[in-house]
Amino acid sequence: MANLKLQGRTRAQESSSAIERMYITMRHLFNRGFYKPMGVSGDTLREALLTLRPEIYGSIAEEKVELNGLLYVIDRLPIGIEECRYINLTSDEGYKNSHFKVIVPPKRRRNCYRIDEEQMNIEITRGRSEIYDILTHITFLFIEAHKIMDRVVINEQGSVTRDWQKLEKAVLSKKELTNVEREVALTHTANILGRTFEEVSSLYSSFSCLENKERFLHIIYWLGKLAIEESIEDKKRIVTFSPVLRERLGHHIHGEIWATEIKKKLQELDILNRPIHIISANMHSVMNTLYAPSALKVELKNKSTFDIYEALSEQKNDKLRAKVQKLALQKGMTYIEDHSGANINVQIFDTAKYIENEYKNLISDLDEHQKPVIVVMDYAFGEQAYETMDELLKPYTTPEGIKTHIDVKSISIMGKAGILEGGKGDIMIPTAHVFEGTADNYPFRNQLKKKDLEGKGIDIYDGAMITVLGTSLQNRDILKFFHDSTWNVIGLEMEGAHYQKAIQSASKLRGSISPKVKVRYAYYASDNPLETGSTLASGGLGTTGVKPTYLITEKIIEQIFNEKQ
Repeated sequence: MANLKLQGRTRAQESSSAIERMYITMRHLFNRGFYKPMGVSGDTLREALLTLRPEIYGSIAEEKVELNGLLYVIDRLPIGIEECRYINLTSDEGYKNSHFKVIVPPKRRRNCYRIDEEQMNIEITRGRSEIYDILTHITFLFIEAHKIMDRVVINEQGSVTRDWQKLEKAVLSKKELTNVEREVALTHTANILGRTFEEVSSLYSSFSCLENKERFLHIIYWLGKLAIEESIEDKKRIVTFSPVLRERLGHHIHGEIWATEIKKKLQELDILNRPIHIISANMHSVMNTLYAPSALKVELKNKSTFDIYEALSEQKNDKLRAKVQKLALQKGMTYIEDHSGANINVQIFDTAKYIENEYKNLISDLDEHQKPVIVVMDYAFGEQAYETMDELLKPYTTPEGIKTHIDVKSISIMGKAGILEGGKGDIMIPTAHVFEGTADNYPFRNQLKKKDLEGKGIDIYDGAMITVLGTSLQNRDILKFFHDSTWNVIGLEMEGAHYQKAIQSASKLRGSISPKVKVRYAYYASDNPLETGSTLASGGLGTTGVKPTYLITEKIIEQIFNEKQ
């Protein structure tokens, strides 16, 4: 038993060391300015990723090509990146004003530009976490590309298998494939990937997009083609970091512009001096919780509010969402679309203009200048959480030079996270954030308690949360160690420690906000990385996330309205 424990601990330590090596290497490569992912400079990243074998990348260390991991990565990188030998990471350098068409990946808010047939530019405006995310995905992508090459190249002269020739013919065909032709191509592709026909057929449509129905075949072909050219013809793929990006990174340029715009709008609305409650959340749950019961009275007949919330989350119900938004904009909501590059939109709710309902009654005895203002900011990404919150909590200096401290009463953070005990849709209430790879830990007094959300048919867990350097770098061994150790870790996410670092420095060191500011953290489980088939790569939450999202939102709003201003 002791030996088994020792082996498990050793594997966890090995994994932790691999993560550390990856991040040190990525910082070094960034400072250097360029590297070749499949060359000597990329060796450490590849070796560390293969040692780590993250759960989200499935069978990365096996000979067969990992399809779920490939879909996860492709959804977070720009369409067409598989065709590009040159990948250039830039700052916001004015491409939005050019003729280049902006490409936004389906699952990541980042602007990308196809410069020519061989080059893809990816704008980095959300800090180092975004660079780590992209480099990790690129490393995975190129490892899989070389697996494809190894299965189709017969000899050193570059001769290829019949399967590859058939795939190439299907991909380069100018006419639309018939069902028969598609199935023939998928049969050959399955042989190339070391997968069954059933496996590739079931995932084929998940890769499709408006621009290219046959995108799955296209991706496999181009990944293999560039890997073959790199190996046989020495046409190396290169990742570069623009000089402007290297100069700007870490200077809070986008965060400062973003925060100033919010405070300027608060001043324009004449609510800058009112009690402010900040919520980091999505752009629908607070608005729907406040306004849907009034906006959709007819639709609510004989239905619970959660039925309406579920209906609002369905793509087909645009008219319902528009109805709620219209009322919100008439009765106290101001929407700020972000143009700073931070990619974080904001909603401001002036409760003095709020309509009659249960929440309005809670503040009816307050003077207008005491009525709360709720500022909802969309999700930040990793280290960007520190930059944005740090800038938002700083005093505002008006154009006339008057310095105004913002009366921040509470800061609430809600979002998705990986859970280590339980399953998708369960809720986690953190008591502390532990920053992975460092000795930094942030205990805090959470105003949200386990008992606040119990009895609603959802399992609730409380304990410490790990703020990880990247969700795509976690494996079963290191997560199991955190879960089983005395750290009492219940889940993992990417922003908590960064938010809390900004809050603590603003309230306890700089004096920008009151040391009595209240904090609330709650997460609902998007995946369980310790369960096979339940990682982020296995697919989204669907409607499973609706109930926990709104349970948390309702409790946060209830506490805000119940606070004595």
